[in-house]
This record gives sequence, structure tokens and C-alpha cells, in this order.
Amino acid sequence: MFSGIVEALGKVAEIRSEPPGCRLVIREPKIAAATAVADSISVNGCCLTVVETDEETMAFQAGPETLSRTNLGDLQPGSPVNLERALAVGDRLGGHFVSGHIDGVGRLLEREDHGQWSDCWFSVPQALAVQMAPKGSIAVDGVSLTVVQSEPQRFSVALIPYTLAVTTLGSLRVGDKVNLETDILAKYVQRLIEAKGWDW
Repeated sequence: MFSGIVEALGKVAEIRSEPPGCRLVIREPKIAAATAVADSISVNGCCLTVVETDEETMAFQAGPETLSRTNLGDLQPGSPVNLERALAVGDRLGGHFVSGHIDGVGRLLEREDHGQWSDCWFSVPQALAVQMAPKGSIAVDGVSLTVVQSEPQRFSVALIPYTLAVTTLGSLRVGDKVNLETDILAKYVQRLIEAKGWDW
């Protein structure tokens, strides 16, 4: 479980082919130094298990399902990634509960910059849009954000200078893919509503 508060920007150091998947080697000395094999790390919002680590890098294995259903399959050596270690019991929860299980992929549709601030519209699969509401929470590439406007196939967020500076969201361009995870509470509410129509 994560909070959606990005701890650091890492960089992809290497991508090794391990058919049918690959091994992602990510460089970020601060987090690598405090990480052990089998730890869970959120990489662009996707929960991955550390399989190898040294003083500067961490390695993860990503299978075909993960690579095809997230933006991790588009990473190249040098690509920046958002990193967050799993929550520890007793930690403050600065964002919202984020599982690290990506629900879908969206794309940046529009970006309007206001000095160091930005308003962004992202596409969203309609099946996920029903789990979103204005002032609700959404994780975009693992970053906990507040939804400003929510429509059947898109939503908007307002990004502060700090978020733009310390996450991958600052370098996004129109058309770029982002990983989306809706609020876990919304999933359960939707399921309860669906269950009322079940033939018991």
C-alpha cells in the first residue's frame, strides 16, 4: 500500500530482456540504499517487487501483462520514473490509499501552463470514469491528485509547482501515456451498486 506521495525521481539505467518480460534496472541512490530484496516499490504508480539491489540501483521483473497494461512498456534507458516505498504502519498518510495496481492507461489531452502552475486534462476509459468525481482522489503515474473536473471520458487536475518539479508530471507532453488508479473506496461503492442487480 502506498500514499501517492512521490519520494524521488529515478532514472531507468538498463532494460534487460527476460522473455516473456524484462528486468527494469532503476537508478536512485537514496531509495536504493534503504531498500532490500523483496521490498515493494511504486514505479510510476505500479507496485513492483525488488529482485536485486546495490548502493545505487534497484532491479524489478516486469511481465508481459504489466508491460502491456501500463506505461512501463514504453520506458527507455534514461526515462524518469516516480518512486515511492511502501507505507510503514504508523506513517502519516499525506495523499490517499494507493494500492499500486493500475486500473488503466490515459493520455495527456491538454496542458495549460500558468507560469509555474499547470492545468491538465487526461483521457480516461469510461469504465473508470464512473469511479471518479470532482474533489475525489486519483493516482496519475503514482502521484496522488485531486480531481477538478470529471467527465465520461476525461478529467482534469491542477498541478502545483512543487508537483511539477519533483515528479514526471512536469515533463509530460500532449499524447504521453499515464498510469491511472482510481480511489479504492470508489471501487467498493461501485461493486455494492452492481451487486444489487445480481440474481441471488
